[in-house]
Amino acid sequence: MNNSRRGSGSLHMPRSRGAVSGLLLLILGAWGALIPFIGPYFHFAYPPGQAWVWSPARAWLEVLPGVVTALGGLLLLISGHRATAMFGGWLAAIAGAWFVVGRTLAPALRLGDIGHPIAATDAKRAVVDIASFYGLGVLIVFLGGAVLARVTTRTVGDVAWEQRTAIPPAADPGTSDTFADAPRTEDLGPAPGRHQPENKRGLFRRAPTH
Repeated sequence: MNNSRRGSGSLHMPRSRGAVSGLLLLILGAWGALIPFIGPYFHFAYPPGQAWVWSPARAWLEVLPGVVTALGGLLLLISGHRATAMFGGWLAAIAGAWFVVGRTLAPALRLGDIGHPIAATDAKRAVVDIASFYGLGVLIVFLGGAVLARVTTRTVGDVAWEQRTAIPPAADPGTSDTFADAPRTEDLGPAPGRHQPENKRGLFRRAPTH
């Protein structure tokens, strides 16, 4: 029995399984990593309120989880293997959780302080906080968890896909099935040029007696 079929293992899956979630996570990760640097252009910023200003707090609390989320989304987007897709989902979920709790743990871990949003109203400050950290992290965790639930489930559609993409097993020369359809000698007829003996009984028939 040949075990080299493409769809024979349960770890294989269609690439489309995590493509949409992967693309969304890739976009959210890019947003989380870039918003501290481009946000000041449209008045969406934390101190010092200037674009493209690097700080350790921004690196640990925004850039790092954003890059990890984007990496997890990329793995989901291109992967046709369940283990790789699950790894991407876990990366995204952990990075999303860090977006939520990172600012709370930052003082204890000595990672720096990101400060408070620069906004004229409380509503604007809430929007900046939600879009940059808390709401962003919750959405990433939700997508990561949904992806993990989806890729760990082997559905009827997966079985059908495996059967469609399966490579037929090679014939085994050691089995009798290889020669099952070979024509038998008696079905081939007389070989060309070979003299066939006449019916001797027909040549020496006894004359009928009256």
